[in-house]
Amino acid sequence: DDVDSPLLPESDDETWEEDGDKKDEDKDKKDKDKKDKNDDKEDEDEDKDKEEEPLKIDVEGFERRMVMLPVDRGNFTQLNVNDKGQLLYSRNPRAGQQGDATLHLLDLDEEKDSDKEKTVISGIRGYAMSADGKKLLVAKPNRKSGIIDAKPKQKLEDFLDTSGMSVEIDPREEWLQIFTDAWRIQRDYFYDPNMHGVDWNSVRRQYEEMLDYCASREDVGFVIGEMIAEINVGHTYYRGRATETVPRVSVGMPGCDFVLESGAYKIARIIEGGVWDVDARGPLSQPGVDVKEGDYLLAVNGIEVDTSKDPWAAFQGLAGKTVTLTVSEEPAMSDKARHVLVELGGSEYMLRYRSWIEKARAYVDEKTNGRVGYIYVPNTGGFGQNELVRQFFGQVTKDALIIDERWNGGGQIPTRFVELLNRPIANYWALRNVQNDFPWPPDAHQGPKCMLINGLAGSGGDYFPFWFREAGCGKLIGTRTWGGLVGYSGNPRLIDGTGVTVPTFAFFEKDGTWGIEGHGVDPDIEVVDDPALMTKGQDPQLEAAIDHMLDELKKNPYVKPDRPRYPDRSGMGVTEEDK
Repeated sequence: DDVDSPLLPESDDETWEEDGDKKDEDKDKKDKDKKDKNDDKEDEDEDKDKEEEPLKIDVEGFERRMVMLPVDRGNFTQLNVNDKGQLLYSRNPRAGQQGDATLHLLDLDEEKDSDKEKTVISGIRGYAMSADGKKLLVAKPNRKSGIIDAKPKQKLEDFLDTSGMSVEIDPREEWLQIFTDAWRIQRDYFYDPNMHGVDWNSVRRQYEEMLDYCASREDVGFVIGEMIAEINVGHTYYRGRATETVPRVSVGMPGCDFVLESGAYKIARIIEGGVWDVDARGPLSQPGVDVKEGDYLLAVNGIEVDTSKDPWAAFQGLAGKTVTLTVSEEPAMSDKARHVLVELGGSEYMLRYRSWIEKARAYVDEKTNGRVGYIYVPNTGGFGQNELVRQFFGQVTKDALIIDERWNGGGQIPTRFVELLNRPIANYWALRNVQNDFPWPPDAHQGPKCMLINGLAGSGGDYFPFWFREAGCGKLIGTRTWGGLVGYSGNPRLIDGTGVTVPTFAFFEKDGTWGIEGHGVDPDIEVVDDPALMTKGQDPQLEAAIDHMLDELKKNPYVKPDRPRYPDRSGMGVTEEDK
């Protein structure tokens, strides 16, 4: 309390009192702040205690509490929730379509449903969200990536520089890991826990010793393939990848066959499908293209065709490009030469596929006077299903059908394929002034059917003929199918991007026995392929199917009921026969 103390202000009594009051206020404020902090800490401790409580899900009525989100339907993947509780998801191209994904955000705070879906960023291949939900690592199609905010209207302008990122790998250590993982994946996912009676531990020891003698990654892949083959089952594939690539040059495809004649390449055949096949019109089949079978190809883009090479050498690097073809009825340049602009394709697969089908269909139609239809089913996936429906509805009115599933590549379990072919008829409809009554359902075929099979049809191509016969659709003609009905449904990949497939579900029959796997489906009428005949354009199995259908039409034709006489309703009610 000494006023002469140098620690006190040199002022009168009034000033000192004010300063003293100010210090008291500051002290009170500090005490209050400290109390508030203690209160906040207590609140945080309480919140922490609450957060530590286990999450409880009321399972009862769970589905009933779901609500439909206000977004248009589509192909969605990678659903995540950001730090604001908003849903993020990728909209991807539909199956069979090309393109990149668009990342969207669903903002439920918007009043209008049309405003709730917002675009985060377009043209991506994928993304990953940070742990706190605030940032996104986005991958673009050009294999570059960058970081953006997890909110709408983002642009990726700064890409991550990964040039300094590197990792050292000891190949032999990685090979051992890959080998071991391949062994473990089969052990843990194979449908039979007994591994078909194979001592799987011994198999590992046996093949693991070979790793020391592997000189390349391809060698390791070979050893893995041999190891998993010990299980003796189909659908055990090793999915490797080429470690070396070579430059590729496209080849433009004009959609025709050539023959060397009189020192020039002659267009022997222009390949196309049926007149209704819009996807089977090649470059030379387009309207206005003045090229016909029998013309000679003399030059491409003004460069003379070198007949010391095959004709496609003249089309290197020209896939998808518009070129000038010089053609003529004569094998040498003359005033009769014509210059024709065409856009070359990159593949002739669909042209030749449709042409092959149309040739078989037309042949069956000719040999049976239009009574028997022909349908080819290439696989039991989406493409095969589309092909079945496409061809079926064009021939559903035929008296009989030949279903050709030779070389069927499999895919899905084709239950719906057989359901379409075996659809029962319910009734007919009669219309005035229409002579032909039409059946219901209209997409039902009631006549005789048969199926062509061979040893290169498998998996779904095994099940298709099995169920075709089991459902009573008709006879199987040809040779025994591949025999692979232990299917795979997905499993982890290996660390370097390669993988193995593991059969996870197996077929067994109603009598409680395993079937088809390793043997296939036997034909009812065996007809062995004769390569000598087939190379000449003949098809003995198809011939057998035609004969069988003509015989069935004689013995067991489907006879449509006649339209009944019109009813007499002149009295009350209806007659007994019309009830």
